Amino acid sequence: MAGEIKPIGLLNGKSGTAKFNLTLHPPAEHLAYFVEHYWIVQWDLRGEEPFFSENLPHPSVHLVFEKNNTRIVGVVTGKFGYLLEDRGAVFGIKFRPGAFYPFARIPVSRITDKSAKLEQFFEADGQELENKILSQPSPELMVKLAESFLSEKVPERDPAVELIGRIHQTIISDRELKRVEAVAARFQMTLRSLQRLFNQYVGVSPKWVIQRYRLHEIAERMAEEENLNWSELAAELGYHDQTHLIKAFKSIIGMAPEQYFQRKRQMT
Repeated sequence: MAGEIKPIGLLNGKSGTAKFNLTLHPPAEHLAYFVEHYWIVQWDLRGEEPFFSENLPHPSVHLVFEKNNTRIVGVVTGKFGYLLEDRGAVFGIKFRPGAFYPFARIPVSRITDKSAKLEQFFEADGQELENKILSQPSPELMVKLAESFLSEKVPERDPAVELIGRIHQTIISDRELKRVEAVAARFQMTLRSLQRLFNQYVGVSPKWVIQRYRLHEIAERMAEEENLNWSELAAELGYHDQTHLIKAFKSIIGMAPEQYFQRKRQMT
């Protein structure tokens, strides 16, 4: 069912929920090896000011169906923003980290921070498929069409995708893994082989993945707690000190944590 998957990485907080509707839909069992979920954003801002939605992307490739702009979107290493205006909808397929490589068969790093036409990776008419999906009267029918399309294109399963999945989940769940060397040791790999694997399959380095999920955690903690001890949080998440945490946060979000927190309070 939609709505049972919690979106992580949204930066607009509760202000965004008043401007657009985001639903997440799990894939069918035979596609869950490759697809994490489907997402649909719908909005109606007719007569209102446009709204700029922001998020911190995950290490995933997306197939995005948008009116006259359907495309494959590689991992976005910075903050992602999208201007919502008038009325519209966007449908997306979020592939699991590493799981787009069996479709692409090229190093996924080649499309990091880039986008490509659907036809570059799939034998299909992107415009025709876009029209069919976006014209459906319900999210369920959109998902059904997308799954029908993917079911015809499913490649063979790749053991490397399973390995990346285990590494990815371990990075998310184990806060003690603060360095790439520790990740390589945990999975009995050399540092170089781990880096090559992520370059080819994921599109970003394992270091980037560690840092991104730590930033996700900071944003989530800020949404839940008003008085954070930044020195303790920096040590907990593997930063050298509070200054390094703030610098890392600011380099991606564009503002210091305290400024971000104040902005969220005002928007809420």
